[in-house]
Amino acid sequence: MDSIRSDFTQRNVAIDIFRALTMFIMVFVNDFWKANDIPRWLDHAKRGDTFVGLADYVLPCFLFVVGMSIPFAIERRYNKGASGESTIGHILSRTLALLVMGVFITNTENNSVERLSPDVFYSVGVYWILMVVAFFLVWNQYPKTDQKSAKRLFTVLKFAGVGILIFLAITFRNINGDVFRARWGILGNIGWTYLVCAMVYVYTRDRLKYLIPIWSVFVVICILGSRMNADWGGEALLSLPNPNFYNEFLGILRIGNGSSCAFTMGGVILSALSVRYANLANRKKFLFVAIAFVAFLLASFFARNFWVLSKNSATPAWIFYITATSIAVYGIIYWLVEKGKASWFHVIKPAGVATLTCYSLPYAAYGLAHITGIVLPDWLTHGFMSIVNCLCFAFVIVGITWLLGKLNIKLKI
Repeated sequence: MDSIRSDFTQRNVAIDIFRALTMFIMVFVNDFWKANDIPRWLDHAKRGDTFVGLADYVLPCFLFVVGMSIPFAIERRYNKGASGESTIGHILSRTLALLVMGVFITNTENNSVERLSPDVFYSVGVYWILMVVAFFLVWNQYPKTDQKSAKRLFTVLKFAGVGILIFLAITFRNINGDVFRARWGILGNIGWTYLVCAMVYVYTRDRLKYLIPIWSVFVVICILGSRMNADWGGEALLSLPNPNFYNEFLGILRIGNGSSCAFTMGGVILSALSVRYANLANRKKFLFVAIAFVAFLLASFFARNFWVLSKNSATPAWIFYITATSIAVYGIIYWLVEKGKASWFHVIKPAGVATLTCYSLPYAAYGLAHITGIVLPDWLTHGFMSIVNCLCFAFVIVGITWLLGKLNIKLKI
């Protein structure tokens, strides 16, 4: 079976829609910081909770979509004649970009409302706007041209962006007086996970005899490192005194407890399977999707006998549950695409093709609101209207993403 080389040349529209839907919801739930009295099922579960809110699905589902995209991206490079060395270099450059963006975003999160020390001569709003501008200057998808003057201009713009980021990093002080630190955040987590899983794919390609065991290793790491329920002692199966070589080694490889890599490798495997068996009748495809969904859902229910279902603890039950959800969502989207209903998602399409642009723009919007002193009326920040407000904000961000794309302004790494 693994001797057959799959054809990844055809673009999978369902993956683009899945990515767009996930990013749209991410922008929506990330705007909850200005909302009050929203339903519990929309928000993140608190530590100790055993339910899953809408916001808890976003990052792991996005990691799953990242995994689904990896085979298509890498195989397309090979089909264009790219070497393995250049592909590895491309993976490293993409990872670096995600890490840099992640660290600049995360340094202004999880602090006070002001976030910056009074000793800093600019506000957090200015920081966010300069940060986003720098992102676009460095990583914009500049048009290809043979004009030397245009090439020089693009180079100058990139260096200007790098200069802005260096300036922000040097002058940054948070509310506690701490300097700029390596805090990776969401984009950093995606970057490290992408690096691990993309490098795995470079050496395994779409050979399931390697991909499935590697996914299993990540799941086993999670099983060994997750604290069990109180009935089973409340300790991890592999509870080593700290520091220890095992955890230090996982830290060096940026694997953590294995959950993030398990989500992404799950997406890689689903893409490999979907392309390999693309010629099967749709009825058989949907039957396989249904079987996989039920199998992972049952695995999650079984795992809850030993571990809680928790995003914060990233338990095995969590891995199986989100994997089941991701498979089901992809299956539904694929079915809609096959039925000619892809146009239903046209309004959020820019979030799937200019994902980093869509993710970065809210920080510019928040920065503009901060420096102009715009404050929303209370009736827009409480209850049902706060949800409508956040939903409208997400649509506006997607709309601006589309408009910038028309102007050839798009983050591309």
